[in-house]
Amino acid sequence: MGDKTDVWQGTLALMVMKTLETMGPQHGYGIARRIEQTSGNLLALNYGTLYPALLKLEQEGAIVSEWGVSDNNRKAKFYRLTRVGRKQLEQEARSWEQAAAIVARFLSPAEEG
Repeated sequence: MGDKTDVWQGTLALMVMKTLETMGPQHGYGIARRIEQTSGNLLALNYGTLYPALLKLEQEGAIVSEWGVSDNNRKAKFYRLTRVGRKQLEQEARSWEQAAAIVARFLSPAEEG
């Protein structure tokens, strides 16, 4: 396959929240693997980017964390989406869908008559 691409600016929070909505509580490594898997392994997720994004989402109240034990019996911080996060996810998803539709118009312009 080709080279992996970096996650686009502004999309990581959306991907994290959608992952937590879909998968339920996850630790950072699980979130990263799921995002990469969902992208068909086309996105490269930098942990130096992921953990600050998780911290920012937590400070905004979109997610909360608590310590638990991972599948391999190690202590890990698990993140879950809050009610505020669900509302934020809905708003951001709508904004991205609208932006994608606008860009699609430029990439495939309709025939003018």
